[in-house]
Amino acid sequence: MTQSPTDPIVERIDAKHRYEIAVEGRRAGLTAYRDRGDQRVFYHTEVDDAFTGQGLAAALVHRALDDTRESSMRIVPVCPYVAKYLKRHTEYADIADPATPEILEWLERELA
Repeated sequence: MTQSPTDPIVERIDAKHRYEIAVEGRRAGLTAYRDRGDQRVFYHTEVDDAFTGQGLAAALVHRALDDTRESSMRIVPVCPYVAKYLKRHTEYADIADPATPEILEWLERELA
């Protein structure tokens, strides 16, 4: 399938620890993560108000989780949106880990 210039583009930006989704060259949203060993801990997802209602958060998270699988990593959903997405998309259950108190404490230190 050929991508149209107006199709959203999702990129992983390792230097910023996030995936970004762009529409027509404008950043429309992001999902932020930190890597902890073989776990990718997703802790925040947002879409700019100008782009709400277009399904971009789902497209962004879908691509981020696919990339996480392709990178042989596991998913830890601290972000409520990612957690909700995982409940509806059980195809990721085999690579999902719970957000334990230990992971939450680690994330708090990592973001400090």
